[in-house]
Amino acid sequence: MGGIIYWTIIRIAVLIPLLWIATEYIEYKYWWVMVSMSIYGIIIHPAVIQYKLFREQNNEVITNTLCSSCKHFEETAVLCSKYDEHPSKEIIPCDGVDWEPK
Repeated sequence: MGGIIYWTIIRIAVLIPLLWIATEYIEYKYWWVMVSMSIYGIIIHPAVIQYKLFREQNNEVITNTLCSSCKHFEETAVLCSKYDEHPSKEIIPCDGVDWEPK
């Protein structure tokens, strides 16, 4: 999840100066259309696609593992907060010893 946020911030940092420079070359009435389309196409849409891929890749862990019913499991990061490790279908960080129900 952190990678999605990181690359979104990088895209914003690149896009803002480019749009600022574009104000000199594009008429004002077209500039707002270009800003709207570039924000959606370069920032929002890729972040949404990356988030959907993240959910698809981790859906099995989020729904069908012992970790998903533990109070130490953070669903948004797919992380065991007690051991600071990412569980998977095969690996449970605590081996079920420190499992506590939500």
